[in-house]
Amino acid sequence: MLSSRCARINGFQEDLSQTPGISGVLLQWPCTCLNYQHRFAFVHRALEIVPKMKKMNPHVVVLGAGFGGLTFCQTFNHRAARVTLFDRQNHHLFQPLLYQVATAGLSAPEIAQPIRSILSDRPNVIVLLDHVTGFDLAAKTVRLEESTLTYDYLVLALGGHTSYFGHPEWEPFAPGLKSLDDAMDIRRRVLLAFEKAENANHPTGQDRWMTIVVVGGGPTGVELAGAIAELTRTVLQKDFKRIDPSQARVVMIEAGPRVLAQYSPELSASAERQLKALGVEVRTATKVKSIGPGRVDLESGEIIVAENIIWAAGVSASPLTQTLGVELDRAGRVKVSPDLSLPDHPEVFAIGDMALVLGEDGQPVAGVSPAAMQMARHVARLIENEFLLSGKSPRRPFQYRDKGSMATIGRSAAVAKIGRFEFSGFPAWLAWLGVHLIFLIGFRNKVAVLLQWAYAYCTYKRGARIITGLADSTKQ
Repeated sequence: MLSSRCARINGFQEDLSQTPGISGVLLQWPCTCLNYQHRFAFVHRALEIVPKMKKMNPHVVVLGAGFGGLTFCQTFNHRAARVTLFDRQNHHLFQPLLYQVATAGLSAPEIAQPIRSILSDRPNVIVLLDHVTGFDLAAKTVRLEESTLTYDYLVLALGGHTSYFGHPEWEPFAPGLKSLDDAMDIRRRVLLAFEKAENANHPTGQDRWMTIVVVGGGPTGVELAGAIAELTRTVLQKDFKRIDPSQARVVMIEAGPRVLAQYSPELSASAERQLKALGVEVRTATKVKSIGPGRVDLESGEIIVAENIIWAAGVSASPLTQTLGVELDRAGRVKVSPDLSLPDHPEVFAIGDMALVLGEDGQPVAGVSPAAMQMARHVARLIENEFLLSGKSPRRPFQYRDKGSMATIGRSAAVAKIGRFEFSGFPAWLAWLGVHLIFLIGFRNKVAVLLQWAYAYCTYKRGARIITGLADSTKQ
């Protein structure tokens, strides 16, 4: 009888070892028959306490494994808390280099890494692949496709998606660039167009296949236009016999008065000069009226016939923000409180592209990766402090520290602003290379990208010129 009682005690001790917060001293009591009545009294009392302690272990739910969500999980260090990270994809994507996948400079695995691999050393973080369908902020629940999850704190880092400014019908003819699937699709379309041009028997048909229009003169548009121009003039030129890819027409359309409007006029002018030196036809103060199959209609009445049209003109927040029941701006971003929480819901935070955060100058903080990462660290520290001080910690407002910005245009061509310093050309290009290698996740990815860049720089070649999805393209 005594041995069976001791076995029950030991079994219970093993159960307790899985429960954070129980003293290690109590867990290591030896099983002896002396004073077993006291031990059973302890067991009885612990049985009442453990369910309460499990409820006390707070649950933090993070939606999205972009720069914001991933940085939060890597920064948050409260061991007693449970963290559940949800994402629609199984990988974290280094979006600043996505355009290089679209233009055959890099392959997809070189700028992405499995989320589980990145967070494998975080025992309190559970990674789940699922789709979020809605929220009940009053009940503190997140609705998933087949289940519902309860949270104590919710971190929204769902990012953004391509915005066509009220013209979703343009999307089939002018794909955007937000995911690896988008990049692979654009790469296939561009490379396949030159194959079609090689087969064409009439110059008019060749011109149509060899015309590429990029709509948008922001960083993504500038980087895409420059990379495509380089691809046609220094790489594809040597691959074809019946056509001359160096004569391809690359047109970049910007509705505003200058490209890279967030930079100074001097840097914008420098970027435009570098684009034109690569052969890009820059159209500023030009608005698009409509986009159809193989054509772009401008408000001026001009029609540009092009087989490839790429949309890089706008980004809006995730459509899920519309289900939150809170105030949004025109781009669908959540108007958060100074501490990045939702008004009337201090346990819910929005970070990254889906949050409208005002800087010290009163202007919205740019939707760039450094901003998302800073927001994530701020929220992680705030929640940690509230756990340590039982929710009595005063919340400090978020302050964005702009460490600079840069955009690459092509080989040895870029613009950069770091603090008060502005520079362009080769020095800016070197700075751009260094910064992106530093922030790229994974040692293997860093080495692979560095080798690809070195190879391309020395040989004027790009190794990721494989066309996939030909079966799908025949259905278009």
